Amino acid sequence: MAPPGPAGAHPTSAEPLSRSIFRKFLLMLCSLLTSLYVFYCLAERCQTLSGPVVGLSGGGEEAGTPSPGVLAGGPRELAVWPAAAQRKRLLQLQQWRSRRPPAPRGDGEEAAWEEETPGLAGAPGGSGAGSSVAEAPPGTLALLLDEGSKQLPQAIIIGVKKGGTRALLEFLRVHPDVRAVGAEPHFFDRSYDKGLAWYRDLMPRTLDGQITMEKTPSYFVTREAPARISAMSKDTKLIVVVRDPVTRAISDYTQTLSKRPDIPTFESLTFKNRTTGVIDTSWSAIQIGIYAKHLEHWLRHFPIGQMLFVSGERLISDPAGELGRVQDFLGLKRIITDKHFYFNKTKGFPCLKKAEGSSKPHCLGKTKGRTHPEIDREVVQRLRTFYRPFNLKFYQMTGHDFGWDG
Repeated sequence: MAPPGPAGAHPTSAEPLSRSIFRKFLLMLCSLLTSLYVFYCLAERCQTLSGPVVGLSGGGEEAGTPSPGVLAGGPRELAVWPAAAQRKRLLQLQQWRSRRPPAPRGDGEEAAWEEETPGLAGAPGGSGAGSSVAEAPPGTLALLLDEGSKQLPQAIIIGVKKGGTRALLEFLRVHPDVRAVGAEPHFFDRSYDKGLAWYRDLMPRTLDGQITMEKTPSYFVTREAPARISAMSKDTKLIVVVRDPVTRAISDYTQTLSKRPDIPTFESLTFKNRTTGVIDTSWSAIQIGIYAKHLEHWLRHFPIGQMLFVSGERLISDPAGELGRVQDFLGLKRIITDKHFYFNKTKGFPCLKKAEGSSKPHCLGKTKGRTHPEIDREVVQRLRTFYRPFNLKFYQMTGHDFGWDG
């Protein structure tokens, strides 16, 4: 039998119990301190993450009602986005801003886009308003102010007027790696004296891997433009959208007629003397279509391989195919495909059914696709005869037969 211990001593079995409780207490304390530290670190990290800030107050183009399911409020109301999602989110927001219709300009340039009604979703081959494209939130400029940088354009759509340049630009803006100015800058023909810094400031911000673009169709017929663009960068890629010069001239006249109904008839403007049948090449509607003459000026400063000639006719009949050529020329992944288009029978040309920034289909505005006036067939035939030698030379220069004389 074990002798009793000293007076006042605790039983030996109590000692392990006390140590166990103490160890549990230390473990809980360490867990609590660790949790507080992690929470503190996360709180500090969250202050540097971008969130979907929408509905900024203060009016202007950034004001607006947030879309359903998007965080509303001012800059203080931020949602925490995982770091890996920040670039993707920023690209989405930049794409939304780049797809917005350009505002009308004071020099007469017209808005390019109009929204189609949901009823057009039933057009052949298109899902239209029934597609899963989400409505992009307005008021996202705050996320873009310090992201990316403004660059001089690496590619320019230089022509031609009434050839389909607006359609091409808007189709290209669907591509996430293309950032373009909506309005025509007219820098190399009208504002060259303002300097390249002014020109660069017109450009949208871009991230690494994105291309900056602009389009001004009058560059192609401006004598000084080739040398000026070459001085900016000899590596600039040039895109020319061309169209049957006779159809292009009639379209040009139709646009002018819509603004000035009192102008003379197309027939009277076409000839210097109707009796002799001499074509008036001083009239811009005729002069623009002599593509071979204008191309000669460009080839003095740029190699033919640095220029892409897009068929305005194929841009209507096969937009995805023609956009494939353009994407290859620009070194872009072929993202724009048939799924982005449907044919609008009313307008007579393709429209975007998956335009970024809207859940509705988008077409070029009402000013595009005007009905042409009836032109005397004899006048049309004389014009075709006039353009034929210039067209053949143009085919030889570009290595492509556009089929205008077939």
